[in-house]
Amino acid sequence: MPITKAVFVLVHGGWHNHSAWDSVTPILEANGFAALTLDLPGAGANAIAPSSLGRRPFDPAAFAAERSPIAGVTQEERTQAVVALVKEAASHGDGKVVLVGHSAGGMTISAVAEQVPERLAAVVYLAGFMVPNGMSLLAMLQHESLSSALAPRLFVGDPLAIGATRIHAGSSDEAYQSLLKAAFYGDVPESEFVHAASQLHCDESNAGAVAASEITPKIRHGAASLHPLHTGSRGSVGRSGPHDCCG
Repeated sequence: MPITKAVFVLVHGGWHNHSAWDSVTPILEANGFAALTLDLPGAGANAIAPSSLGRRPFDPAAFAAERSPIAGVTQEERTQAVVALVKEAASHGDGKVVLVGHSAGGMTISAVAEQVPERLAAVVYLAGFMVPNGMSLLAMLQHESLSSALAPRLFVGDPLAIGATRIHAGSSDEAYQSLLKAAFYGDVPESEFVHAASQLHCDESNAGAVAASEITPKIRHGAASLHPLHTGSRGSVGRSGPHDCCG
């Protein structure tokens, strides 16, 4: 029997993977909605860590300088991976798809909405970036409106030089771990933070970070309705900055 309710396609944010939605999908399913998730190219099961991460003794300078193994991942690869999932969802949900992007996932859902607006009933930016046309995500992070954002303080090395935005989620530095929790997980319980942090990969591809946004009026005036949502302090990026960029 075909699903008559909308099917949700959930796109994770930077350094995360499909497991970011593990607490969300059961709620949707309990209310009769199917939900599809994925690991974007370069993320989760598709991530490759720099070799310096596993060397002992650990060399922070080498870790900060090593070229990322996923530097070649492109935004188009990510866009097409989600377009394929949207088409799969549409086949299950009688054409009704709600596309949700968290944090940096907003860059990908914008690109997807540009390509297949007719397949989307709604596009939801959950503390997500909707970057103006012609601006890159990295440029947005450097904007004065995000001067208090916490996530950039986690960055290791020069993103342009290493080909990725790198963090060290496994750092033994207590101050860094406190910043990681404050930036991504707010006031979630410590046990939940430890589990979530264990799922993070260190390199977030620059695919959607350095390319200029190509968002056009199509995304605002297409078939889909847009829903920018902010998270509170318990949201996984509630204090890291993206909520200031939703538009």
